[in-house]
Amino acid sequence: MNTNKITIIGTIIAIILIISIPTIYKVVKDHNEHLYLVVEEKIIEGAKKCFYDNVCTNNEITLKELYDNKYLSQISDPVTKEYYNEKSYVKRNDKSFQFVRVE
Repeated sequence: MNTNKITIIGTIIAIILIISIPTIYKVVKDHNEHLYLVVEEKIIEGAKKCFYDNVCTNNEITLKELYDNKYLSQISDPVTKEYYNEKSYVKRNDKSFQFVRVE
């Protein structure tokens, strides 16, 4: 092969890599963020139900409370597949709920 063909093929491969690598990274990152949002919504939904049923009355509802009262089954991190610490909790401020992960 002559030098021009090698240069052209190398340039095309470099352009494809420059475009595809950041794109793939962004797609995977967005996918993982959506997985975390779904899991957090499931946990918050269980905490809301527990609170509105007057079973969990604290401002911090731990996952252990939700497991013990059968509002949730064991929840794991969607990316690492490790179970969340039972000391992780949902913090309640007036009518807003926020999940706080404890390592």
